[in-house]
Amino acid sequence: MYRLLRSLLFLLPAERAHHVAMGMLRAACATRAGAAAIRARYGVSHPSLEREVFGVRFPNPIGLGAGFDKDARWVDELACLGFGFVEVGTLTPQPQAGNPPPRLFRLPRDRALVNRMGFNNGGVHAAAERLRRRTSRIVVGGNIGKNKDTPNERAVDDYLTCFRALFDVVDYFVVNVSSPNTPGLRALQDREPLAALLQALQEDNAARPKPKPILLKIAPDLEPAQLDDVVAIVQQVGIAGIVATNTTIARDGLRSDPAAIAAAGAGGLSGAPLRARSTEVVRHLHRATRGRIPIIASGGVFDAAGAREKFAAGAALVQVWTGFVYEGPGIVRAICRDLAASGGGAGPVRAGD
Repeated sequence: MYRLLRSLLFLLPAERAHHVAMGMLRAACATRAGAAAIRARYGVSHPSLEREVFGVRFPNPIGLGAGFDKDARWVDELACLGFGFVEVGTLTPQPQAGNPPPRLFRLPRDRALVNRMGFNNGGVHAAAERLRRRTSRIVVGGNIGKNKDTPNERAVDDYLTCFRALFDVVDYFVVNVSSPNTPGLRALQDREPLAALLQALQEDNAARPKPKPILLKIAPDLEPAQLDDVVAIVQQVGIAGIVATNTTIARDGLRSDPAAIAAAGAGGLSGAPLRARSTEVVRHLHRATRGRIPIIASGGVFDAAGAREKFAAGAALVQVWTGFVYEGPGIVRAICRDLAASGGGAGPVRAGD
């Protein structure tokens, strides 16, 4: 059924198709009976899928990565599809339009997407208000960033603004310094600015009666020495975990027509071509931390085999995004049923247990 719908959606520009599909899901979930029917069709529950990571209880380990629901508009509807958690954002202090469209492109031969969205969102305060009104109990992560026109020297202020605005309405935070679509943002992954940023957030967090887990999202394009620097900073500051990885600026090994790749232009590549590199980064981080720091794996997961690969490399949780676009609303159910049949499929992960 979804294959037919996907063929129709793929006739539309990618960003337009995204909004059309989510409008359809919202309409399906508009009544209590409709939402219950969607949950019955796509939800899955099994004790072997449940886990506790960085102090948060997840009903299953398959989540939706940031960038899909940038403004926290569809959390309740996405909860009906069986996700164990949803990460909203990236959110910035002030609303911003992002980069001019077209800015989202499909590469179907590679089961990939290229995006240069540029943190388009309506601002953190509006998103926080929507999260206050949500009705589902799904675990929500808040992915935070800085406005495009904020210089890196003042980036800490933007991240703190977002952290404070979302603190009461999310279950964990993800610090995004790894998007390739905001000029200069990835410079914040350098050792000194990254340590200063995370330290400021952690100090604000520690001053609260019940601190929230803070995670760092990193790029797949970091060299091993840079990954080791990230590990050292994460351990030094004491944040809760790492999300590995964001999209890549690489275009190696693509099968799509070179003209299609050129037409997509600059931006972050996601999907199947990122699978191996993302797993490699997860494995490196897991070994470097001796499994003591939880990792959320993101990159190229389309099925249970892809999820198992990430777990075997050391991930505690897995996110889908491009796989959701290509495989459709049944992706979480399909992965979780397969994992449950084999006892949860969580591999050797120790962190957070």
